[in-house]
Amino acid sequence: MDNRSIGSGAARGTGVPEDFAVVVDAGLRVMAWSSGAQALLGHTPDDVVGRPAADLLAADLPRPARRRMAASQPWTSEVALRHRDGDRILVRLCGAPLSTGGTGSLWLVTGATVTHASGPRAADAAELWDRTLAQLPLPVAVYDHRARFAACNEVMSQAMGLSSQEMEGLTLTEIQPSHKEMDRLQREVLRTGEALHSEQRPGRGLGEVDEHAWSVYLTPLKDLDGSVQGLSAMVIDTTEQYWARQRLEVLNEASARIGSTLDVGRTAQELAEVAVAGFADFVVVDLLESVVRGDEPEPVSPSEQVVLCRAAHASVLPGCPESSIAVGETATRPPRSPAAWALRTGRGTRHRIGDPVLREWLAESPARAEAVRRYGMHSVLLVPLRARGVTLGLVSVVRHRTPQPFGDDDLLLAEEIAARAAVSIDNARRYTQERRTALALQRSLLPERLPSPTAVELAYRYLPAGSASGVGGDWFDVIPLSGGRVALVVGDVVGHGIHASATMGRLRTAVRTLADVDLAPDELLTHLDDLVVRLDREEGPDARGSTSGASGEVGATCLYAVYDPVSRTCRLARAGHPPPALVAPDGTVRFLDLPAGPPLGVGGLPFEAVEVDLDEGSVLALYTDGLIEAADRDIDRGLGLLRDALSHPPSDLEDTCDQVVRKVIPAAPADDIVLLLARTSALEPDRVHTWRLPTDPALVAGARRMASDQLSVWGLGELAFATELIVSELVTNAIRYGSPPIELRLLRGDTLVCEVSDGSSTAPHLRRARSFDEGGRGLLLVAQLAERWGSRQTPTGKTIWAELPLPM
Repeated sequence: MDNRSIGSGAARGTGVPEDFAVVVDAGLRVMAWSSGAQALLGHTPDDVVGRPAADLLAADLPRPARRRMAASQPWTSEVALRHRDGDRILVRLCGAPLSTGGTGSLWLVTGATVTHASGPRAADAAELWDRTLAQLPLPVAVYDHRARFAACNEVMSQAMGLSSQEMEGLTLTEIQPSHKEMDRLQREVLRTGEALHSEQRPGRGLGEVDEHAWSVYLTPLKDLDGSVQGLSAMVIDTTEQYWARQRLEVLNEASARIGSTLDVGRTAQELAEVAVAGFADFVVVDLLESVVRGDEPEPVSPSEQVVLCRAAHASVLPGCPESSIAVGETATRPPRSPAAWALRTGRGTRHRIGDPVLREWLAESPARAEAVRRYGMHSVLLVPLRARGVTLGLVSVVRHRTPQPFGDDDLLLAEEIAARAAVSIDNARRYTQERRTALALQRSLLPERLPSPTAVELAYRYLPAGSASGVGGDWFDVIPLSGGRVALVVGDVVGHGIHASATMGRLRTAVRTLADVDLAPDELLTHLDDLVVRLDREEGPDARGSTSGASGEVGATCLYAVYDPVSRTCRLARAGHPPPALVAPDGTVRFLDLPAGPPLGVGGLPFEAVEVDLDEGSVLALYTDGLIEAADRDIDRGLGLLRDALSHPPSDLEDTCDQVVRKVIPAAPADDIVLLLARTSALEPDRVHTWRLPTDPALVAGARRMASDQLSVWGLGELAFATELIVSELVTNAIRYGSPPIELRLLRGDTLVCEVSDGSSTAPHLRRARSFDEGGRGLLLVAQLAERWGSRQTPTGKTIWAELPLPM
């Protein structure tokens, strides 16, 4: 039998014939061909014997099989064979070396199973599949079960900078030592049999100038039994997506960080820091001078220099050494400079340092040119800050450590960040303007300096609620009254800002007006309550930004006290205000038990006054609720701290104020705070003289004489003439129009006070006397002689008083 033909075969299409056998020599030429091989592939022994076995392959023999053959070791592998009519047949073959006793070696190749058989159409599809892998525009590589390189397409070869032959059999770290992490991931895929996805940060490939980001998909390759035989690695260039995500992150960071306060400088600094952290190396924020002041910016002139104030700068280098001017300093930009053009047009521009317009700009400032040269600045963005159609300033964004110049996407990103920041800067500017207006309004409404009455020694502290919270409606006042008395008032209007300050001013003016009438504390609060009710009705909810139409929306509290140094009594009433503290001369502290009363604006509810006797040297402490209330403590705790701070106070009231501020006020008060301290004095008996007068007109002359004698005792003889006239007129009116009892009283305090009291409640008034009238000129004469004069109601009638200044 011809040894080229072995055994008999089975029909094609029923699997691999049992007698499929082929003998191949060391040169891989066919030496023997069985009938089973003929049945499977259609070739006769005459067709194939002596021919290269490679002519029968539809694809290269798998590399593991080639390695084992080279080592003369048995192998088993799936092999793609080509049928005589062109069909592609995938067969699992087994190869075993045959000992010939000679110098050469033979291989016996037998068949196991047919994995897949296909017709011409399938063969075309398989070839297309091979071509697809080879020509896929994405880098693809295959590694064996030991994570060693097996094959790749041309794109991967170009990306790696090596050919397939150069990488064959090498691990990834052997190919490129920097890919240790990816090699670890590949081994994890081989170990677990689970696919992995990894995002690689931008980097440069071999011979590349630009950085690229990659998304790598590692997929295990399994046989029919599910065993992992290797893995595939597919790489997708995600540079655009990466930078898009980065830009989105920068925008999110800008939204979160910029505008955290209503301070123009801080907002500008936040803008600079966000830009440096996101995509720049050095950032400068320059604002128009009017914006820094809080004023409305004017349009940039096309013919005049632009004055900019350095609001903020930030750099990747410590200390911002690139900046040629410091924060807070001003600099000018010529009308033809790129900065002025961007400010005028409102459009951002992108430049390289070599651009002619920049060269001209750098030539104007040697310091700027030196900074550009020293730090290697190469790319600049000039982006105007615009909000609500108004230009506020300019952001200069520079790169010197990042090698890539700015692109169009960077300019769009800078413009978006600048647009968001500009709104925050404009809000801060508007707030600065409003707060400055409110502060000016409040300073004009609060006392510029306290009076220095003989009755009390005064000290106070006024603390707005934090530098960023604006001004509010807390207020206080000290009002000298007739008879050496003094009125102390502290109030609190709900809210902050201009509206609260304006309301506070109206209430303070009303209190002063009512105090001039010399109303009792409870009566004064009743009139003040009526005023607040009217204010609330006049303004309505729209003026306050409220949707509620209920009364009491203005919201205010008040404490009013009147101290009399003659009787050493203090009469107090409060409208929903915290109770005052009284420090006795021995240092003990108690809070006065006053009826709370309703807040101002409720309307219709009564107020009650309480009279308290005060020892000389007592300290009365009036305050607003911001002093004792805080988010982290209740009112009782605040009152306890105030009691401790006032116990055994220093002799100096200013030191006492400091002690209270230090011990009681929270670190970051959420409300305005007023503290008013008044140490009482008594008017010595020898400085007050009182006479009870009968209702006899003939005794008026005696009253004048007694007053003159008392002035001589006090050493005030030069006031005798004016005092006698005032006494004469007031006593005459009391006898003529009043009712008993009639009293004359002289007080020597800050001024000389002359008072005449009677039992009638009818208030006097000035009359215009005609030429031939015998009367009607008395009070007119008093008004001409006295520095001040007036009347007040008393529990038994009224008192008419007049004051004369003491001689210097």
